[in-house]
Amino acid sequence: MKKNTIAALVLTTLAAGQLISLQAHAATQLNVWEDIKKSAGIKDAIADFEKQYDVKVNVQEMPYAQQLEKLRLDGPAGIGPDVLVIPNDQLGGAVVQGLLSPLKLDQKQIDEFTPASINAFRMDNALYGVPKAVETLVLIYNKDLIDKPLASLPEWYDYSKTQRAQNKYGLLAKFDQIYYSWGAIGPMGGYIFGDNGKGGYNAQDVGLNKPGAVEAVTYLKKFYADGVFPAGIIGDNGLNAIDSLFTEKKAAAVINGPWAFQPYEAAGINYGVAPLPNLPDGKPMSSFLGVKGYVVSTWSKDKEMAQKFIAFINQPQYVKTRYIATREIPPQKAMIDDPIIKNDEKASAVAVQAARATAMPGIPEMGEVWGPANAALELSLTGKQEPKAALDNAEKQVKMQIEAMQASNQ
Repeated sequence: MKKNTIAALVLTTLAAGQLISLQAHAATQLNVWEDIKKSAGIKDAIADFEKQYDVKVNVQEMPYAQQLEKLRLDGPAGIGPDVLVIPNDQLGGAVVQGLLSPLKLDQKQIDEFTPASINAFRMDNALYGVPKAVETLVLIYNKDLIDKPLASLPEWYDYSKTQRAQNKYGLLAKFDQIYYSWGAIGPMGGYIFGDNGKGGYNAQDVGLNKPGAVEAVTYLKKFYADGVFPAGIIGDNGLNAIDSLFTEKKAAAVINGPWAFQPYEAAGINYGVAPLPNLPDGKPMSSFLGVKGYVVSTWSKDKEMAQKFIAFINQPQYVKTRYIATREIPPQKAMIDDPIIKNDEKASAVAVQAARATAMPGIPEMGEVWGPANAALELSLTGKQEPKAALDNAEKQVKMQIEAMQASNQ
């Protein structure tokens, strides 16, 4: 009897030891979802992190815009990631649905990033992500047609008029969509949503028809009304028309994003890249900033270690390695002046413009803005409606749609 009791105690102790060992082993694993073809950029950082913290990091690649959708299923099932990558415009919905865990960064860490990039992952005074890469609109010009980019939109307007006399175009841009016209509307006094006083957005305060916004749209209208832009760049096929004119060497410059670099290169265009030009009042054009960032799943079993991982891989030496491997522009202030970016015309232009840009509001109500705003711009720029009337209507429409959306979510 005594022997059996001792044997049982030994077995129980062994089983408990195995359980502790299994639990310890489980606690030293992190699952990380990285963007497609981007994990090479964090390989060195992961190897050093594993050594320093005695952690096994499992990396899986998948398109960053689809990761939240997969998290909704995999998180509750216990097979999701600890760390994942999301675009900032998905943040609002993710926070509302309780998919993400807030992060605790000290002020020194926060100050390493451009304000627009770090604020892109802030919601109601809580920080939910650390930015890893930014992209935004820039000016792309044909070096064989114009020696250097002109400094201001008025200069581009004047140059474009001289080009029309030769059946060519100067600068082309898709100003009939708010994504492209925001560069003028924002700095001149328009806004999408007002501040809610808690570090977030007030979706009831829509600023599309403020005097500055009307002034901006009235100015942009000149490019259309005076025949500087071709009629074919309005509407759904406008971007294709702009790309065609640029690659056929019939346009000296376009406003586009880094996603256009490779196609323009493939078309044999000898192009340069610069930040966006200045507005008539001398202020630089702004732009919408797209930010990818690392976030922590609410289902992570070791949130503290997940946050340590994010902080670790965003140290300067690893950020530089990541940039070399992926060519995605990092949003750390120090990297803008780093020779590896400063001496690269394309990267430098994106980095400088990104520091002037504003992040797209990440709240779900932003989805109700695009349609009415684009419709108002098209009506204004084609002369079918006065800018003030068109923007007034857009604001009313956005507010109505937001009201309907919020009512359906209650």
